[in-house]
Amino acid sequence: MSSPVVSIVIPTLRRPEALASAAASALIQALALDEELGAELLVVDNDPGRSAELQVQALARGAPMPVRYIHAAEPGVANARNAGVAAARGAFIAFLDDDEIAPPGWLRALIETQRRFAADAVFGPVRARLPDGPLEHRDYLAGFFSRTGSDQARLIADGPGCGDSLVRKAALPHPGEPFSSARNAIGGEDDLMFAAMKASGARFAWAPEAWVWEVPEPSRLTLAYTLRRAFSFGQGPCSQAAATGGMHWALVAPWMFVGLVQALYHGAQALAALATGSPRRAFALDRAARGLGKVFWFPPFKISFYGRAALAAPPSDQSKGASHGRRHPLDPGAGEGLRPRQSEARPRPS
Repeated sequence: MSSPVVSIVIPTLRRPEALASAAASALIQALALDEELGAELLVVDNDPGRSAELQVQALARGAPMPVRYIHAAEPGVANARNAGVAAARGAFIAFLDDDEIAPPGWLRALIETQRRFAADAVFGPVRARLPDGPLEHRDYLAGFFSRTGSDQARLIADGPGCGDSLVRKAALPHPGEPFSSARNAIGGEDDLMFAAMKASGARFAWAPEAWVWEVPEPSRLTLAYTLRRAFSFGQGPCSQAAATGGMHWALVAPWMFVGLVQALYHGAQALAALATGSPRRAFALDRAARGLGKVFWFPPFKISFYGRAALAAPPSDQSKGASHGRRHPLDPGAGEGLRPRQSEARPRPS
C-alpha cells in the first residue's frame, strides 16, 4: 500500500505495556476497513533514548498494516504530535493516546462520520476503565478520565481534544508545526490547534460509535494528581486569550473574574462537603481548582506535565507524548454538551 487513507498516530513516552495494548487495538482496525481504504500505524517515541524502537519493530513483523517507528528526540507533547503529522502519509490522521484502547470498528466509525458530515475533524467518546476493588472517589475519577456527549452523530462547535479523533491533514493550521511548541511542557497544544481550525471555518463532528477505553496509570487515580490537572485545565482560557496578542487583556480579565467567582463559590461548597464527609467533595474541589487556575494562570504557577518534566518523573507516573489533560472540564456548559474530557480553552467567557 503506497498511499494509505488514514495514518493512526500514537505518541508515547516510556510506557511499554500501555503502548502494547494501544498499538494492538490500532492494528485490529485493519479488519473492519473497506478494500478501498488503507491505514498505517505510526508510533512516535518521545524518549531521547529511543526506548520504544525495538518494541515497534517487533510489532511491525506480520502486522496487517504498515507500522513505522518515528523518533521525536526532543521531549514535548507538541513535538511528538508534530512529528507524527509530518511523517503521516494518509489524507487523514487518527490520533490515539498510548493509554487508550480502541475496540474493533473504531476507525471505521470515525471515517463514516467524517464522510457523512464532510467534517475536517471527528471526535469520539472516551470511557474510563478503572481497576476493580475499593477506590476512593470512583465516580469523580470515572468522569475525570472520560469524555461523554450526545448519543447521536452530529456537528459540534468545538474540538474537545486529540485523543480519539480523526483530522483531515489538509485542514491542519500552520504547516510544519500545527501544534504549538510553546505548549510542550504544559499541554493544551491541541486546544490551540482546534481553536485555529475553528477560526478558519473547519467543521467538527461527533461520532458516538467511535469510542475508546482510557486506562489511567494507578498513580493518577488520586486527588493529588487530578486537582493539579484541574488547576492546569483552568489556566487554559486565560493562556489562550493571552496568546492572541494585541488587546488580549480585554479577554484575560473577564476570565480571571469568572475564575475568582468559581473559586469562591465552589471552594465554599468544598469546605461544606469536607465538613460533612460528602462524596461530592471531589467534584467541588475540582471546580474550585479550575477557578483558581483562571486566576493564577501566569508564571510561576504554570505546572509542567510533559517533556523534560515527564522524563524526570518516576517510571509509573511518566506522562505520555500526548496531551492527557488535554481536554476535560466538568463544567456542564462546555463544548456543545461534551462533558468531562474536554478543554476549557474557549476564546471568551460565555
